[in-house]
Amino acid sequence: MRRVFGIGETVLDIIFKNDQPIGAVPGGSVFNSIISLGRAGIKASFISETGNDRIGRRIIAFLQENGVDASSVYVYPDSKSPISLAFLNEQNDAEYIFYKDHPSDRLEFVCPDVGPDDIVLFGSYYAVNPVIRPQVQGFLEHARRQGAILYYDVNFRSSHKNEVVKLTPNILENLEMADIVRGSSEDFEVMFRSSDPDHVYRSQIAFYTKKFIYTQGAGPVELRDEGGFRKQYAISHTQAVSTVGAGDNFNAGFVYGLIKYGITRGQLNRALTEAQWDGLVGCALDFSANVCQHIDNYVTPDFGRQMSQALQ
Repeated sequence: MRRVFGIGETVLDIIFKNDQPIGAVPGGSVFNSIISLGRAGIKASFISETGNDRIGRRIIAFLQENGVDASSVYVYPDSKSPISLAFLNEQNDAEYIFYKDHPSDRLEFVCPDVGPDDIVLFGSYYAVNPVIRPQVQGFLEHARRQGAILYYDVNFRSSHKNEVVKLTPNILENLEMADIVRGSSEDFEVMFRSSDPDHVYRSQIAFYTKKFIYTQGAGPVELRDEGGFRKQYAISHTQAVSTVGAGDNFNAGFVYGLIKYGITRGQLNRALTEAQWDGLVGCALDFSANVCQHIDNYVTPDFGRQMSQALQ
């Protein structure tokens, strides 16, 4: 089976409702995606770092419990693991505060054996952080040379808006390496001061990669591809318990769909058919809808087993 490699941060998410903690779960944007893929029967590996403490040990154990290879998670011997506080509003959308103890990140790992048509999932501040940029960029370039598919979730938080100018070269390099780019309306408002999908695609994305997924919370998903292809997908409106992992699991579902439907990097070099897009986005929306029905950041084990059986 093809493999999925995720590279990103690890945190402990402490979730609040009405200013009271209601749960604490291992998290991180790409981490959430990889856990869901592991539960769905995908052969997955995670590249990251954590502290030498109880939280770090729990994060590594949690990866392993969910079928994810954690051998490339580097443990800082003298640091504490990062945490985030997620405050849910009346619509159960989250506002975040992040705390991190090891600012001089080094990201030491042995480069895993990436093969043709494997998939690398990367994104958020971790993918542009200047401190670890050489290691992240080196891995992405290696994966691309090996023929892997690179899926980039921009996920650029407003907390970093004062760094946009400094980080723009790294963002553009990521766009150039990526085969597929997903971003939210909030991401592009922060980075490019534009929330119009057509304008963002024409002025910022299409020069680098043609396959663009634009999400906007409860609003419709917008697609853009080569040859002028465009399509809009409505979001089914159900009562959400938490939206903390919605975007991360959209990514997981899309990556799952690439494997389920046998989409190769060669196929991504030309326009996908409408039926292929329908299948990929359908998987993405299914994963995202499942995670919104509970407090965890990943799909439920039962849902994962159903998805695993669908691959067989």
